[in-house]
Formats: sequence, structure tokens, C-alpha cells
Amino acid sequence: MSNLQDSPLKFLKRNLNISRIGTLLKRGVASLKNEGLEATWRKVDFRIKLMTKGDVWKFRSDIPLKRELKAQRAATFPYMPKISIIVPLYNTPEKFLKEMIDSVVNQSYANWQLVLVDASDKDSGYIKKTVDGYKDSRIVYEKLAENKGISENTNAGFALADGDYFALLDHDDVILPNALYENVKVINETGAQVLYSDEITLDGELKHLIQFHFKIDYAPDFLRGVNYITHFLVFEKALFEKVGAYEDARYDGAQDFDLILRLSEQANMVYHIPKVLYYWRGHAGSTASDMSTKMYAFEAGRNAIQAHLDRVGLKGTVSIQKYPGSYRTVYEVDGNPQVSVVIPNKDHIEDLSRCIDSIFALGGWDNVQVIVVENNSTEQSTFDYYNKITAENSKVQVVYYKGSFNFSAICNFGAQYATGDHILLLNNDVEFISEDFIREMLSYSQRPDVGAVGAKLYYPDDTLQHAGVIIGINGSAGHSHKGLADAKNNTGDMYRLVTTQNYLAVTGACLMTKTELYRKFPLDEENFAVAYNDIDYCLRLYEAGYLNVFTPYSEGYHYESKSRGLDETENKPNLRYEGEKARFQQKWGKYFDYNDPYYNPHFTLLYENYGYK
Repeated sequence: MSNLQDSPLKFLKRNLNISRIGTLLKRGVASLKNEGLEATWRKVDFRIKLMTKGDVWKFRSDIPLKRELKAQRAATFPYMPKISIIVPLYNTPEKFLKEMIDSVVNQSYANWQLVLVDASDKDSGYIKKTVDGYKDSRIVYEKLAENKGISENTNAGFALADGDYFALLDHDDVILPNALYENVKVINETGAQVLYSDEITLDGELKHLIQFHFKIDYAPDFLRGVNYITHFLVFEKALFEKVGAYEDARYDGAQDFDLILRLSEQANMVYHIPKVLYYWRGHAGSTASDMSTKMYAFEAGRNAIQAHLDRVGLKGTVSIQKYPGSYRTVYEVDGNPQVSVVIPNKDHIEDLSRCIDSIFALGGWDNVQVIVVENNSTEQSTFDYYNKITAENSKVQVVYYKGSFNFSAICNFGAQYATGDHILLLNNDVEFISEDFIREMLSYSQRPDVGAVGAKLYYPDDTLQHAGVIIGINGSAGHSHKGLADAKNNTGDMYRLVTTQNYLAVTGACLMTKTELYRKFPLDEENFAVAYNDIDYCLRLYEAGYLNVFTPYSEGYHYESKSRGLDETENKPNLRYEGEKARFQQKWGKYFDYNDPYYNPHFTLLYENYGYK
């Protein structure tokens, strides 16, 4: 999750001549790198649309104008559900309490109930006095006889709630005045049973930005790696009753995470509202401010994910990662399926040799078939190597594709020789560097709900080359966090580089898929001979109902298309690429302009660095 200690302009002023800031911002990431700021360019992120007024950060695009709130108050929907907001109180500072209650009272949608259950110490009589001062019948207050912990206290609030939908709000946080309206609007439009929105973490005075949480749409694999949903959680009462109508005290510290997992398992729809509707206060001692204050919560989160896997029938073991609040599941592989590795090749034997050696040294899977697809090599040393490797290793074979370079056709040709249950498309300039590389990808590819699986790839200088594909970047597609320095030690935006993710697509430089799916959806040889064939394949899988997965636990170096075929004239490569780009835009344009569910519309489409648009 991204941290920012001061405004981007202050950061730039400390590092650059002020007269040159505007020019550098317009030029983008490359300019900052040229100025010797490559290691810190992610801290800037071009957050120019995140405006400041003094020291108070304002997300102007998300805060409704007065006229908008007035219109919302007058609006009616076919369905006007009552939303019960549950807030457990415990020694809540009076200032925080008033700001929280005010944020509910000032909602533009009026059909709400605020349920306050108070487990505070005996000397906190100011809390009831403060609540009584509101004189609003929609506010329900009950002093609990004892403090039974966050889950049981919240359950006491659920028992008092009579709304059609429930919502969770922490006692020291606030919601924006349009929060309930936006949720009810979506409920009417979609019938969603679970909803969540974007949020930011501010300091105790709600003035200084600590973190932003610009989220993606529902992604089950990401959710199993980190509770990215958190606030503002709204869910249907009927669904809540279906999953047990309680928070489980066994997961105190991650009780909401457990509830979210149980709700998501049964919901007809989990809907993300890409607007900041929640301000999470990061004061001293809060989880938002210092994760280390609640280390026990991470163990509770691990247990919650493990219980979730058990319920949905996924065989795996969950572990806590070194980054607070992040988890990894190592899935069991069912049986001993064969993986057929298809490697297109033209000369570059040094690359190919390194690639094949890494398969057998670090793949972590013995049942492999390696198919080298030879395409117009000219060096005798290439064919000498073919003879040598096939004589030494019976798992390696070379097949010969005749014709000009067409990556899709070459891969499809090689796949005809695949005898495995899964196919791994692999560029000859990829080298595995993490253990159990193939086994890790296979553990996802075997799942019935998964279409394609991609790996985490670096350039030789350890900058990031691939961590999933975002649709719409620069008018086509781009790699998440591409070019990020020191990528092996960077968590990325909201832990996206260190937890398993769902994306619309992954790169074909290292892509595993079920053989039966590949045969049903082969690469498009006619329209995408060189570019976009992998993304087109993944999007067809997505539209067929499959999840595409990126795992950061399969890592490799990618020496970036050293053996790509060349056309006879200098102009043809550009013409060929531009034609395929145009066809890609025409076919998949519906996912452009922030319609990629795994990318947040607060971010720019100009760069791959998660900067503000």
C-alpha cells in the first residue's frame, strides 16, 4: 500500500530545480529517471490531480458538490432499502465520536439506522451524553454489560439492526456524505449483495494523507492474498443470515476479513464502487497507522483464509508473508499432470540453452515435455545444439516450422506436438530464477476456474518487465508496474507485486494454460501474428468465464524478444505492429477507458506506474 509523507510538489521541489518541474511532469517517467531519480519515481507517481489546499488533501473528483448532494437528497429509487450502520464503540475520543456520527447524520440518503454498541470503560459517560445530544430516532445506542471483544460486540450491534442492508464503520472513522447514496444507486442498478468502495487513510486530524486505497473490482485470488476490500463494506441482510449472521471471535483482529470471505462465497455479486467514500483515520495506536500494533491480526487473517479454502474445496496451505497483512497460499497439485513447454526459437543458442537449463534446474516439476519450435535458424551451431540437447535429454524435442515469422502460427504448430495436460508458452529468452517455477504456475492452471497463468518477469537489471497486463494503457495495453526499479523488493501498489493477482491478461512470454483450452482458443494467426496474440487469447478466456492469474512466486529474467523475427524491409515491422494494434483496439475497445476491472479509474492510462490521471 502506497505511502506518501508529503505532497508530490514538495518532493519535487526538494529534488529538482523548481523551474523545470512542469516540463519534467509533462515528459513523464523517463525524464525523472534521466534526472537520477529512478529509484524514487514511484513515490511521485504524478499525483497532480490530487489537489491540496494548505495541508488538507482533497480528492476533488470524489467529493460531491453541494448541488449534487441537494439533488441526491431529493432523489428516489424504485428500491429504498434501509441501511443499518453498525459501530462498536470502545473509549472513543469525543472528537472522533462526533465526527463519525456527523458523517452519518449528514448523509444525502436518509433511510439509514446508526447502531452504536458501547463496550467502553465505566468512566466514559461522555459517550452516551454525546449520542443523546443528537436527538435522532435513527440512532440506536446500547451500553454493553461487558467488553466481549470486537466480534461479539459487533454481533450485539447486528442483533439491534433492522435494516435491509448492513454496513460496518469503525468508531474513529468517517464516511463521505454521498456514501449511502452511491451504494443504494448501485443496489438498484445491479442488485449487488456485497458492495465496497475506495478509501484513503488520513492522520488523526483528517488533514494529512497517509495512504490511498484505490482498489480493483472483485478478484478472489487477490482477496486470498490481502484484505484489499476493507472499507466501506455494505452487504445484504438476507445474505448475511445465509452465511451465519455473525462475526467469528476466533478471528478477532481479522473478523471483518473472515466475514468478507464468507459473504463473497455466497454473493450473487460483489461490486466495487470506484469512488473514495471512506476516510480511515490513522491516529497513534490504530491499525491504519501502525500495522505492528496488531500483529495477532495477521495470524487471524491467515486462519480466516485457510478456513475459506477449506469451505470452497481448495487444497492449499496459507502462510504469512514478510509484508504485514499479506499472505501466500501454496496449492497442492492434484495427481501428476504433464506440462508441455513450447519454445519458439531462431538461433540465439546461448539464450535457449539458459532457458532450457533453468526449466530442469528450477521448474520443480519432473513430468515435462519441452518442444523447441525451430523457425528459420541460419547458424550451424544452432543445429549442433539441437542434436546435442535431444541426445542428452529425452524430454526435449525439436520440431520444424517452415514459413516466415508468425508467433501465433509457430506456437500453434508446436502445440500440435504437446502430449501434456497443460501447455506453457515460453520465450527462448526467459530464464527461471525461483524454485518450483513450473509447479507454482501449475497449481493455479489446474483449477477449473482458471484460464491462463502468468509469471513475474524482470529485465536483467532487476527492473520489472511483467506483473500482469492492464488494458487501455497508451491506447492498447501495458504491463503493471513496468520499469519499476528494485522490483524484487518492492510491494507495488496495494501489495500487487507480492500477492497473487487476477488480471484480464498475462504475457505470452511465459503463459501456462490447459491444453484443452488452448486447442479450443488457439492463438489468432491471421489478425495477431506478432503482437497482442497473448492478450487476445486471455481476453477470450475471460469472456468465456475464466479467471486469469498472475503469480509473483514464479520469477524469471526476460531478455525481451531477442529472437523476434524481422521483416525484409525496415518499414514492415512498424506497419505490421500498427495494423495489429488497430485490430486489437477494434476488437477489445470495450475494455479501454477504465473498463478493465483490475485497474482503478483514479490512475492514469498514460503510464504503467499507477500515477494519478
